[in-house]
Amino acid sequence: MTAAAIAKASAPVVDVIVESVLWDAAPDAEKAVCRAVGEAAHALGAAVDGRSLAVLLTDDASSRRLNAQWRGLDKPTNVLSFPPAPVAHETATKSLGDIAIAYETTAREAQSEDKAFLDHLTHLTVHGFLHLLGYDHEAATQAEQMEQLERAILRRLGIADPYLTHSAEEVRG
Repeated sequence: MTAAAIAKASAPVVDVIVESVLWDAAPDAEKAVCRAVGEAAHALGAAVDGRSLAVLLTDDASSRRLNAQWRGLDKPTNVLSFPPAPVAHETATKSLGDIAIAYETTAREAQSEDKAFLDHLTHLTVHGFLHLLGYDHEAATQAEQMEQLERAILRRLGIADPYLTHSAEEVRG
């Protein structure tokens, strides 16, 4: 089996749902999201073959509602990750969970941090995917581990270290 076949075999099925027309300004967003998830899964050697996840490309209003409902924070955020619901039977496709990314916050952060929009979107996708795999940044040691993984995955994608000039807190939302 070739390296490309191995990488493809380990990637989860990604269902990208574009909820907001604002994403029309980023026609390669879906491709960037799928590439980010695939590379992250491959880099981590994650056992995600046959599993799925949904990525919702939404806007700040929807992000704010989700953030208020699930985290008790009445403000939009860049990325949210939701663990999967319990599966009723073993034959069902097992979900890795869901990720929601807000267009306006992503665009605003990319501009203020002088980053390419798709690079920032890729970073947020990797960040959200790591959350679905159980990584967190509540404690300093957890944050450092998660940031190191993000750096390594983004480097594989040809994207510069997102933490070089900006604090990790800005990415965490």
